[in-house]
Formats: sequence, structure tokens, C-alpha cells
Amino acid sequence: MDLLEVIGRLDEELLEKYKGVESIAFSEGEIPLKYKYLMAMAIDGVKGAVEGVRVLAKHAVDNGASLNEVSEAIRVAVYIGGASALYTIANGLREMELG
Repeated sequence: MDLLEVIGRLDEELLEKYKGVESIAFSEGEIPLKYKYLMAMAIDGVKGAVEGVRVLAKHAVDNGASLNEVSEAIRVAVYIGGASALYTIANGLREMELG
């Protein structure tokens, strides 16, 4: 089940509008998708969103990001968010194949 289905059952209009913003944010444009997903992963790491890190890292890799690019995005997140970001990201990547 899509986690946001819960919101959709309460407020379908809100969910549709949110998904519209999501589709704009993660569409091909001047910034390739892999970089958009890496940016979002780093932000979720700083904000403490373990599940977001997990999903967004997978999307980044699925869209062509190398593990080195993931690692560099993690460095930026840790610079901004410190040790808590490091632990959030480690939790999010725990089950990911890292080579």
C-alpha cells in the first residue's frame, strides 16, 4: 500500500495536488533526475526521514547515479546535518547493495 493512500482516503484533492507537485519536482529538465533524487535524499537525511533516504537513494541509482555520487551527496548532507544525518542515512541505506 502506498503510504500516502491514508491521506487520499481523508482528502483526495490534497493528495492529487501533492502528487502534481511531486511530478513537477521529479520530471526531466535541466537537472537530470538522478541529481534531483540525490538532492532529495540528502535533504531527507538532514531532516531525519529514514524511509525517504531509502526510497530516494534507490530512485537515484535506478536513474543512473553511481555509488560514488550517492557517497558525495551523503558528504554534503553530513556537512549540513552532522552526525544525526549520518545515522539517518546509514539506517536508510542499511539494506541497499553497496558493492
